[in-house]
Amino acid sequence: MTVSIVVVSHSEKIADGAAELAAQMAPDVPVLTAGGTTDGRIGTSLEKVLAALDKVDSGGTVILTDLGSAVMTAESALEFAENPETMVLADAPLVEGLVAAAVAAQGGADMHAVKRAAESVGGPARHAEDAPLKMVGEGSATGKGPDFTGDFELVNQAGMHARPAAKIAGGLSALDAEVTVNGVDGASMTGLMTLGAGKGSVLHVEARGADAERAVNYVGGLVQAGFGEP
Repeated sequence: MTVSIVVVSHSEKIADGAAELAAQMAPDVPVLTAGGTTDGRIGTSLEKVLAALDKVDSGGTVILTDLGSAVMTAESALEFAENPETMVLADAPLVEGLVAAAVAAQGGADMHAVKRAAESVGGPARHAEDAPLKMVGEGSATGKGPDFTGDFELVNQAGMHARPAAKIAGGLSALDAEVTVNGVDGASMTGLMTLGAGKGSVLHVEARGADAERAVNYVGGLVQAGFGEP
């Protein structure tokens, strides 16, 4: 089953807007919202959070929050939940974390991988040594350094913006591999967006770990398909 996501915000409009954004990138992922108080004010509601948690299925649930008291409300809700072992609270920026988590869930990641995807956007990008770029079009195994590498030219008109970054980061966070893209952490949506890579730019991908080849092929497949964009 697909992992569900619950958004807890002090504002009903913020929660609904974030969920709407996530739905554009991960239409098959259930995103439930618990924004504002029960009487429409700014604040959080334990009742609303519990109601959202009651609607999720058994595939696992990741909870994202905005401000401090929302975290406390979510933690209280977990204490009252019937199956708290199937729910986790992510420490991540609400909007960026939600998008990355939703994309990971759309790709079939389990609850803990979805949580990692959300939290990956909050940390600093890990930089690797610059490597020369070359057009190869597919990954190639290497004897030393990275286990697998690949170079792929961006073909979509908008280049590396939020949607492509979320797709790359979300998918990579579910794999057993450490991946860098042009020297930044491939599992960091924020790091990927800082590349400012436009159409025609080459993404140099380096991967280490059990899923290294799969990771490089995953990025290459997305890039060569233009991320499903014009």
